Amino acid sequence: MKITKTVCTVLLAVVCMVAMAQDSFAVQPGFDGKEIRIAQWGPQTGPAAPWGSVARGSAILFNLINEEGGIHGRKIKYFVRDDQYNPAQTKAVAKELVERQGVFAFVGGVSAACGMAVKDYLAQNKVIWCGPSTAIVEYVFPPQKYLFGVYPLYEDEASILTKYLVEKKGFKKIGFFYQNDSYGKNGLAGCKQRLATYGMKLVEEIPVEPAEKDLASQMLKFKNSGAETVIMWVNPTTAVIALKTCATIGYKPQWVSSNTLSDYPLMYKISGGLFEGVITGAFGLTPDSSNPLLVKYREAAKRMAPDERWGTFFLAGILFAEPFVEALKKAGPDLSTEGCLKALNSIRNFQGIGPEVNFSEGVHQGTDSIQIQQCGPGASYILLQDWAFNDLATWKKK
Repeated sequence: MKITKTVCTVLLAVVCMVAMAQDSFAVQPGFDGKEIRIAQWGPQTGPAAPWGSVARGSAILFNLINEEGGIHGRKIKYFVRDDQYNPAQTKAVAKELVERQGVFAFVGGVSAACGMAVKDYLAQNKVIWCGPSTAIVEYVFPPQKYLFGVYPLYEDEASILTKYLVEKKGFKKIGFFYQNDSYGKNGLAGCKQRLATYGMKLVEEIPVEPAEKDLASQMLKFKNSGAETVIMWVNPTTAVIALKTCATIGYKPQWVSSNTLSDYPLMYKISGGLFEGVITGAFGLTPDSSNPLLVKYREAAKRMAPDERWGTFFLAGILFAEPFVEALKKAGPDLSTEGCLKALNSIRNFQGIGPEVNFSEGVHQGTDSIQIQQCGPGASYILLQDWAFNDLATWKKK
């Protein structure tokens, strides 16, 4: 009985200690006096692996901050997990990062489907998520307390691109090729919204599953529809298959894409040069920009990640994380989740290497502006239209 009593006493003490630790964690989640734990998931392998450099790119910003002494004396401890562009895997890595690593916040995070798989879980655990690497309305409307969008919404981007195609290029027959998820459907919605203002409809709209490999029937449908231009809202692998398939059937529309395919050197290389001439949206400065801040990042990347290719997707990881870093600075040394949220909601006219970002308690979508570029000879960047906003964006009036 004495042994049993002793064991029970020890177990009770352990339970109390765990409870106290949990209570302490609830008061100060994800940080202590020396570090702040920040994480990101991203497809390091799988069909969307080219987008995996986004998560690796964010590390440049965090490493620079640590070199400069951290934020109010705290260094950033950064975690990256490969979710293989698979929502089930995203759930697993998010759970591990929240419950085992105790992260304070997430930045970035490729894939609309993957993000939707964990959005509610992160909110339930009061974990801030800033700058998702996708831009769907489900993230920010209605406003989510812990979620802040930096990326221009796909609806806004598609609307701006469609306006350019109709008003500047004079296209009348437009097709839309989209990934069968929130990412693709949001782009489709923005295109249709803009076309409706002209009394126009798409001549063809075709969905595709992310891992689909044979696109012959879909590309023949576009060709037979007479589409002069086809807007793609797909992952890099799917886009390359589409371009190569059309090359074999002698179909040469004006290809247009979301900024998700705006890493021209990469797309040019994996398409065997077929990406030349493709028009895309652009959400940030070009990799070769002489902007002083971008030059600082580029030089840091040479030192910190010499084996990485400095490209649009890699620097996007910095762009998505910049506003969150600004909020950490504004929150001051007495850090807390609520304090960081207050700081995020107070961000006005923030300019990093992307569009100007503004947040408020009523609107957690930071911008609706994009540039329009074209892939030139040798994967060069040609600016077709400077920053433009979506005049149909009803959310800005809220």
